[in-house]
Amino acid sequence: MKYMIASDIHGSSYYCQKLMDAYKYEKPDRLILLGDILYHGPRNPLPRDYNPKEVAELLNKYKNKIIAVRGNCDSEVDQMLIEFPIMSDFSQIVIDNHRFFLTHGHIYNCNNLPNISKGDILCHGHTHVPLAEEYSDIVIFNPGSITFPKENYKKSYGLYDNNMLKIIDFNGDIIKEYKF
Repeated sequence: MKYMIASDIHGSSYYCQKLMDAYKYEKPDRLILLGDILYHGPRNPLPRDYNPKEVAELLNKYKNKIIAVRGNCDSEVDQMLIEFPIMSDFSQIVIDNHRFFLTHGHIYNCNNLPNISKGDILCHGHTHVPLAEEYSDIVIFNPGSITFPKENYKKSYGLYDNNMLKIIDFNGDIIKEYKF
């Protein structure tokens, strides 16, 4: 199965549409959202085309294909607009015998590892910095941010397919990759 992984939309309908265009192009089986979906957050500027209601409408069209977790900027009022669950601090899925621990990153991260095993994947956003590497016998994967990338990275999303994790920008260029 092929999974698209994205984080930190922060209410930008413009970049959410770019993500959904990439989703249609990539044709994954599921879309994983790692939080900070609607609100831009008090530390961020207003993003291009800030329209949380439109972001919810774009994503709700794919509600049966989305697995999501709560980010530090997500709240109960956001759940009122979004038609798929977003309020869990983490979720876990198994793909090709790999356990993915899905979280936003503000609670669980490399400085506060969840209870996972050697070879598992800690998949988080929050830092807005793409990452795909081994750390303490686990794989840390961060797809970066589609709206507010940091450290001079481009806006990006992740893909998992055939035992390969990739971080890709909206031009289709691979930023980072990890092969199992």
